[in-house]
Amino acid sequence: MAERVLALAPAPFHRLALRIAHRVRRQWWRLRKPTLQGCRVLGLDQAGRVLLVRHSYGSGNWMPPGGGLKPGEDPLLAAAREFREEIGIDLGDAWLVSSTHDVLHGAGNVSYIVAGNCSATPRPDRREIIEAGFFTPGDWPEPMGEGLKRQMEEWLKVER
Repeated sequence: MAERVLALAPAPFHRLALRIAHRVRRQWWRLRKPTLQGCRVLGLDQAGRVLLVRHSYGSGNWMPPGGGLKPGEDPLLAAAREFREEIGIDLGDAWLVSSTHDVLHGAGNVSYIVAGNCSATPRPDRREIIEAGFFTPGDWPEPMGEGLKRQMEEWLKVER
């Protein structure tokens, strides 16, 4: 319900609400220390380029699209859902590349890395996702974290 109401709000208000919600969520994670599950999606075009996005909240760095898994949700289905929600295109022939286990703002975090094919032009909503584009591996955009660049290189070596 709240998502539908926000979708009706002007984009600048929606982006502000996302930034506030992200801050609150980080504080909740620090206090509660839940175990989170999410996915990152390596969408590959026919030229082997990787789709990356920039969110309207958080660090502002380029990163693979993704998001949280619903309870009991399969990581491949979650990746396809998040990909479609965030950039408006379908992910085909998805496969699990890896998983990471780390701490995210005090919370335990399991992140499934999923790769798949995509052939359409990304359509960011300009609310949650402010930019999206395809990039050649090794020629990453800035700003992008150095650790993520190294991880991306490793993830992209994994074949089906």
